[in-house]
Amino acid sequence: MTTVIALFNNKGGVGKITLAYHLAHMTARLGWRTLAVDLDHQANLTAAFFDEDVLESLWEPESHDTILSAVAPLIRHLGDIQIPSPQVGAERLWVIPGDLGLSSFEDRLSDAWPRSFVGDEGAVRVTTAFHRIIQGCAQRVNADVVFVDLGPNLGAINRSVLLAADSLVIPMAADLFSVQGLRNLGPTIRAWRRSWQELALPKVPSAIDAPTGLMRPLGYVVLQHAVRLDRPVQAYDRWLKRIPGEFRNSVLETSEPVPVGADPYQLASVRHYRSLIPLAQDARKPMFDLRAADGALGSTGRLVQTCFLDFENLAVRIMEAASIPLPVGS
Repeated sequence: MTTVIALFNNKGGVGKITLAYHLAHMTARLGWRTLAVDLDHQANLTAAFFDEDVLESLWEPESHDTILSAVAPLIRHLGDIQIPSPQVGAERLWVIPGDLGLSSFEDRLSDAWPRSFVGDEGAVRVTTAFHRIIQGCAQRVNADVVFVDLGPNLGAINRSVLLAADSLVIPMAADLFSVQGLRNLGPTIRAWRRSWQELALPKVPSAIDAPTGLMRPLGYVVLQHAVRLDRPVQAYDRWLKRIPGEFRNSVLETSEPVPVGADPYQLASVRHYRSLIPLAQDARKPMFDLRAADGALGSTGRLVQTCFLDFENLAVRIMEAASIPLPVGS
């Protein structure tokens, strides 16, 4: 059974691409068969995995290997989805590449959403397109987990993608904008879930594989920017203290008290890693795979080891929260 986890916050600029890229690599490294799906129309996650020569080939008009090619028949009103071939990203890791043209599907999805409530088969096929693509690709590679990267907005594409997600992890920074993002995100997710499960799902034709729209929030990951993990500045500390209560109020819609000490919904606080990011980009590999030949010398080399442990702990924490069993033999 494959579990689909969406990495999403409607506040951008929090380091979501870095998180998605390294989390996918780490879960594969730990033995889980992993599929990464780039559903941000900016396609930055795809660019992190592949060099320009590969990208040029993937984005050729005749290519059939991106998420855009998968929904192209629906955009052009010429048929149903086409399951693309997942691209190899690493051992036990595959990628469904994104495409800058994906935004052209937005209007089609917006039009289909209300018509899905009356069981219109064509509209339901459009609304469930991403779910069926993700499931089809996951079956091809026998994936244990799928990580889906989305753009920072609450538009029709992300609504359709999130319907396909079993679970949700929210990347965020400790600032006002991320807290405000939680206030927008929580009610919107609940409204989408309720509309789909109560109005649309009962009327989906039996021949169409439809998602349940579960979207269960697993927790949040605080991504830091030039702030030391052991000595946060006053402003950082202020917003960090606000996040647990806001997550409960806005996302979980619960009045349960915030515990004293560590918040169980805070899956991790990931440091900035400063000098590792440009080295990893130049080497086209995860930060925790950098070696001396890549420029990771002295204290930088020691930071690589810390990075590996941080992402290992985060990957295990997320997989446990999502109830995904350890790979056989691990």
